[in-house]
Amino acid sequence: MTEPSNGSRAQAPLGGARVLVTRSPERSAALVAALEEAGATPVLLPLIDFERAPDQHALDVACDALAAGAFDWLVVSSATTVHVLMEKAAERGLGLDQLVPSGTRIAAVGPATRRLLEAGGLAVALTPPGEQSAAGLLDVWPGTGRILLPQADIAAPALAEGLAAADSDVTVVTAYRTVDYPAAAERRLAVQPDADDAGAQPPSYPLLTPDAAAADIAAGRMAAVIAASPSAVRRISALGPLAGCRLVVIGRSTADQAVALGLDVAAVAAEPTPDGLVAAVAKALSPP
Repeated sequence: MTEPSNGSRAQAPLGGARVLVTRSPERSAALVAALEEAGATPVLLPLIDFERAPDQHALDVACDALAAGAFDWLVVSSATTVHVLMEKAAERGLGLDQLVPSGTRIAAVGPATRRLLEAGGLAVALTPPGEQSAAGLLDVWPGTGRILLPQADIAAPALAEGLAAADSDVTVVTAYRTVDYPAAAERRLAVQPDADDAGAQPPSYPLLTPDAAAADIAAGRMAAVIAASPSAVRRISALGPLAGCRLVVIGRSTADQAVALGLDVAAVAAEPTPDGLVAAVAKALSPP
């Protein structure tokens, strides 16, 4: 595995290199724009999507307890969780800042999640300064308390277990399901653009199918593929051998999943931002 690449915008043009972006259109506008600015040709292959949690009653009970001040901490481990909380607040006729009482401290696992929470009017008390992951958050966790941890159905148990090991009283609730793209229309979670994509229009050109992407990779027509989550890596692995297509990942947890699947990681973004990913692509495609 390579060391993280520098998070600044790539200095050298990417020369028209075709780069596979595996996020949904509404979450890829800023990354697509940054790749195009650097000279790459981005191609969209959405691999994952999000559905509402099957057990809405448990989620509603947790959100009602949150609004009533039952928790000392709200721990948010993904931007998608923020979208769920926004939806739950709207169902109650509230803004996000009204769903979470001022006395409840908020921890966010990374800067994108933090920016989305702050855009909803919430103050974030804790974000890991180093590794932006469950492990990074646990490294700086300040102590005990009653914690609400809403997360994906496929979330690794490390964060909940680590918080509990720190003598915290942790309530874990499934906030959403991660599914293959596209989600069923009647269950699809309405996801607004991430903070990095605010004000940007989703790309309007056609989406590649998995079969077409696999054929392009096998034929050497794809220079790099970007994975923005461990679940995306798992689906990229199912496309088949990457051959000369370089795998670029957003962070260490995604890189660890790739290594566990036997995939070579060409570059890890030093920052989980469009510029950080573009710099990682440039590093992955640069001559040895």
